[in-house]
Amino acid sequence: MDQPARDDLLPIGRFARLSGLSIGALRHYDELDLLRPARIDPETGYRSYRWTQLDPARTIARLRELELPLDSIREVLATDDPERRATILATHRARVEARTHRLQRVLHHLAQLTRRKEPTMSTPPGRPEVDDATRRSLAVGLFNHVWSLLETADRTPAQDDELVHAAHASRYHWGEVGDASNLAIGEWQVSRVYATLGRGEPALHHARRCLAIVEGHGLGGWRLASAYEALARASAVAGDRDAATRWKSLAEQALEAVDEADDREIVEQDIATLPV
Repeated sequence: MDQPARDDLLPIGRFARLSGLSIGALRHYDELDLLRPARIDPETGYRSYRWTQLDPARTIARLRELELPLDSIREVLATDDPERRATILATHRARVEARTHRLQRVLHHLAQLTRRKEPTMSTPPGRPEVDDATRRSLAVGLFNHVWSLLETADRTPAQDDELVHAAHASRYHWGEVGDASNLAIGEWQVSRVYATLGRGEPALHHARRCLAIVEGHGLGGWRLASAYEALARASAVAGDRDAATRWKSLAEQALEAVDEADDREIVEQDIATLPV
């Protein structure tokens, strides 16, 4: 392909192909003063760009691929401070992670509804005596509350504490009235909470407890894959990349034996978000 001289102006079509941005997007970014053309022909209105504008254009294309808001992209382009850029990207990552948690919860509830394992209408828990039915209601309600907190992008330190306490409370009530599957899922969620908070040691502890329950009761299937996924995530947070890679591989292998599409999809989403 012929390379233009660096002093040459590139017509918008050529610039679009080289940058990975559409012509419509380039016009839009011109209107937003995000990426101005080097020249606009006063008679035809044709836009032209400099060769040196390709790098910022490609940066915009990459960040838009990652769904970074335009205002944040503007900040990234405007700063030469790598720490500031890292902060902007970390903020966006937290938003995406929160949205991922929300979608995973939606997938879980839709799977339960389609298999008629949950009522279509939920009833908020009241203040009855703590009988088995109430404990079960509390276990489910706290489990869902944990996901709501995980979906909160800008949690306060107090909410982080609440996240930990709610996860443990849910697991406690499951311990009183749940079966082995409930216990394993409870341990899995506690491990996820600690991993999200960057606390590797307790994340590993509860991931190991999850696997011990799964193996001890011969649960297998998606529960085994989830236990391996929890260990992969916890290992990554703890800084043991080799272990994280091994557990991830085991999770993927275990998932191959899962026939139920809904169960497989949920665990696949979890594996896809592993920081490995």
